[in-house]
Amino acid sequence: MALRIPKLPSAFKEGYKHLEGVDEAVLRNINATTELANIVKTSFGPNGRNKLIINHLEKLFVTSDAATIIKELEVVHPAAKLLVMASQAQEAEMGDATNLVTILAGELLRKAEDLLRVGLHTSDIVAGYEVAYKKALELLETLAVGKIDDLTKADQLQKAIYPAVMSKQYGYEDVLAPLITQAVSAVMPKSAKDFSVDSVRVVKIMGGSVFDSAVIKGMVFGREAEGTVKRAEKAKVAIFTCPLDISQTETKGTVLIHNADEMLNFSKDEEKRLEDQLTEIAKTGVKVVVTGSGVGELALHFMNRLGIMVLKVLSKFDLRRLCRATGATALTRIGAPMAEELGFCDVVETVEVGSDRCTVFRQEKETSRTATIVLRGSTQNMLDDLERAVDDGVNTVKALTKNPAIVAGAGAAEIELARLLQSVAAKTPGLNQYAINKFAEALEVVPRTLAENAGLDATEIVSKMYAAHQAGKTTVGVNIESEGGDADGGLADAVPRGIVDLLGGKAWAIRLASDAALTVLRVDQIIMSKQAGGPKVKENKNWDED
Repeated sequence: MALRIPKLPSAFKEGYKHLEGVDEAVLRNINATTELANIVKTSFGPNGRNKLIINHLEKLFVTSDAATIIKELEVVHPAAKLLVMASQAQEAEMGDATNLVTILAGELLRKAEDLLRVGLHTSDIVAGYEVAYKKALELLETLAVGKIDDLTKADQLQKAIYPAVMSKQYGYEDVLAPLITQAVSAVMPKSAKDFSVDSVRVVKIMGGSVFDSAVIKGMVFGREAEGTVKRAEKAKVAIFTCPLDISQTETKGTVLIHNADEMLNFSKDEEKRLEDQLTEIAKTGVKVVVTGSGVGELALHFMNRLGIMVLKVLSKFDLRRLCRATGATALTRIGAPMAEELGFCDVVETVEVGSDRCTVFRQEKETSRTATIVLRGSTQNMLDDLERAVDDGVNTVKALTKNPAIVAGAGAAEIELARLLQSVAAKTPGLNQYAINKFAEALEVVPRTLAENAGLDATEIVSKMYAAHQAGKTTVGVNIESEGGDADGGLADAVPRGIVDLLGGKAWAIRLASDAALTVLRVDQIIMSKQAGGPKVKENKNWDED
């Protein structure tokens, strides 16, 4: 009689999915992360191609900005989500180099896969990678080629902004970099550490070309003034968050009216009260009133009679920014503001840009707390992409206030770092040396990707770069403008050409990419519970065809 072994009860509820071991968990995770890295890899650098993404709301995005691509792709794989989180952390911390985080983390995991296949244990790889990335951060500090510490000088600012814009909008950097520099210089406080990214605004107006873009000291709103008054100079500004209208009671009442006189007298008191309130405001010398809510027809009639310009700003965030730009205090009820609650603006006017009517708050004085870059372009997608490039340029300035050091760009810093790490690996005993060596090789992904995206022979470029760096030319990088048979062999000295990267941004990218890769490698089991909810209802889109 055969011995029957009873089926043991599982520790988990029915429907759980349980994957474990190198093949089922680790390699699966690595494949998912490298797939995500490959998607954004082709968008890296000035020659990076655009992605056309349609999100779940059917909104169209055409961009090469990795932060936007990753945000709009609905990544569901848990390991790939770790890479998404790392790139979002980079965006929050530095505002740029999000693509570097994703492709470096993907490459580190791809190299780890090679080591796993030759029999190394995950813990050995993790230990080696930890040693390598701490050493890489130490060595990176020694590769600084200069500092941009005087952020009040426009030429210094432009030196850092130029490559950041070039990597996003190759060909327009000569237009956008001076615009961003001009806007940042206009709002730069006495202490550069107090610089706020929010001080530089972007307004996108369709039509014209990028070359028609301009900087305005102050704020621009994409709507015209409500009344007949369209311009005010040396104006006191009052800002209200409440509607400019006859106040409504919370309760409803019924009034019985017997004749026409009663009808006329009924609304007279309310009108008189509103007129008195608005006359009081006018007596304080206010020439411009901004409201965050609606404007009643009667209130507008009185405002026109008093010669006051009225503007509606429906965004509470823009209202706060306008308060900062004019020095006003937002008031919650209609009434005469006190002297310290009033703002001041040199010129407030409604102008026509293209076929759009805009209201401009312009400060003619030397300093302004807000500057606006008015971007022009042929399509909405193009304007959105230009705005992303401007944001990266402004974030570069913010990053410089944290760490002013710069390193050579065009993949030069990465190859030098890889070369130094390989010499560290050669002196390291034990199994760690294999992981350190692979970490160094993973850094080659930057020049390799730049060369591939520029249509050059990546393997040849990387070997030539190693030879140049070995000969002491430590700032030689990929020359993306090189033709196939050029004498320079696709290489150029990055620093004299002004192609530099922020040391702080690169250090954070290496740190976050390494952390993400290590987190994925440390996972040895995937346990997924059954999704909640009943069976999915079958969609029948053509139910009314008959």
